[in-house]
Amino acid sequence: MPDLSSALHLAASELTLAVGALVLLMVGAFIGDKSARLVSVLSVLLLIAAAVVAVMGPWGVAFNGAYVADPLAIYGKSVIYLSAAVAVVLGDGWMKRTRIAKFEYPVLIVLAAAGMGMMASSGDLISMYVGIELHSLALYVLAAFHRDDAKASEAGLKYFVLGALSSGLLLYGASLIYGFAGSMRFEDIAAFAQDHPGPGLVFGLVFLICGLAFKVSAAPFHMWTPDVYEGAPTPVVALFATAPKMAAMVLIARVLEGGFAEAHAQWSQVLIAISLLSFVVGAFGGIAQKDIQRLLAYSSIANIGYALLGIAAGTSAGLQAMLMFMTLYVIDQLGFFAILLSLSKSGRPIRRVADLAGLKKDRPVTAVALTVLSLSVLGMPPLSGFWAKYYVFGAAASAGLWPVAAVGLVASVVAAFYYLRIIKLMWFDAPVDEIVTDKASPETSLIGWACAAFAFPLVIVGLAWLEPLTRVASAGFGNG
Repeated sequence: MPDLSSALHLAASELTLAVGALVLLMVGAFIGDKSARLVSVLSVLLLIAAAVVAVMGPWGVAFNGAYVADPLAIYGKSVIYLSAAVAVVLGDGWMKRTRIAKFEYPVLIVLAAAGMGMMASSGDLISMYVGIELHSLALYVLAAFHRDDAKASEAGLKYFVLGALSSGLLLYGASLIYGFAGSMRFEDIAAFAQDHPGPGLVFGLVFLICGLAFKVSAAPFHMWTPDVYEGAPTPVVALFATAPKMAAMVLIARVLEGGFAEAHAQWSQVLIAISLLSFVVGAFGGIAQKDIQRLLAYSSIANIGYALLGIAAGTSAGLQAMLMFMTLYVIDQLGFFAILLSLSKSGRPIRRVADLAGLKKDRPVTAVALTVLSLSVLGMPPLSGFWAKYYVFGAAASAGLWPVAAVGLVASVVAAFYYLRIIKLMWFDAPVDEIVTDKASPETSLIGWACAAFAFPLVIVGLAWLEPLTRVASAGFGNG
């Protein structure tokens, strides 16, 4: 009989979030919507505590191999939980300003974080699916959280319908893999794939990749992303663009490099094709966008292509490059959304790219921060976005994928257009209406400025500890 107490000890971070979410739900149910601020503060503390528990916890395998606590999972959970905590902070002021502050918002984020942690520690197909669905169901509700807004309701419905389609693809691929391999565990599937490679297993793997590609909004499974990003509340989009992406990328690495390492020649071709499509769709699709959140949706599609390129390399350096890229990308995205949430124009939130015209006149510090973050996301040296792409392109070139890396470099140049347009509007165009900073949530502005400061110059110092951490995480993959 497996020792249940030791298994629960390994899964302490998810257990902390699950129990904490239930307690917070009871607090909100008894006090009502007046508890929204209190529940938000407690949720942030709970997520930080879960990150600490994950880092301080032991390594190992639990629940008959369904749960894995190794350096990769621990690193992924740290980024996931901390970015989810920032999303709670960003949403608190925005919800109050739009008069839809409810205690359910932070509770849903905590539940989604529990599912994302499960994704990062998945050791078999069942735990993988449970983690995906737990976090997805919470995100569906968050997308439609602003119930009186028609666009938000539309975003939630589209996300739910297309999410159900992706779950079908995922389950079909998982059933094929189980049918041919005779096991749900990634470790057993890897052993079977090594001894009995065949088209049936590869066919199931392709369906599995398609379902996972939807979760990271990689082309051609990106169709939900622009509409959901445009319609969902801005702090919810900040969450969508960060923690779930990190969780899904760690899961993809765990499934492919853990369960199908011997089939690298097959699945790397699929990932390369998805990466190339993501480059093209993300770079060219964002050029015509006038809504900031739709623009950021296309930017995320392109950036996910870069992260997938690191996994496609199939090496420890490629896995490390993916972790470096996603960590720096998450920081840039949180800063970008924090600055958007701290601004309003004529009493309404900033939503259109044209609304940023003349920002340097009224808010020069904010304009500088947004300029730094824009240059970072497009990959301008020596900002953090440059180092993120440097690691990915270097790992891809070392694995012989330099033509794909070259296409990614060209796509970066194309995508630079819409970020340079933002900079041009802020610094050289005359403002139409006054842009003001929301005084109700100064912590939002501080988060934006802190992320911009990290993008440059603090990234130079940050790389000194981030690089060894990601190296340990990638080298310790599977050493639960």
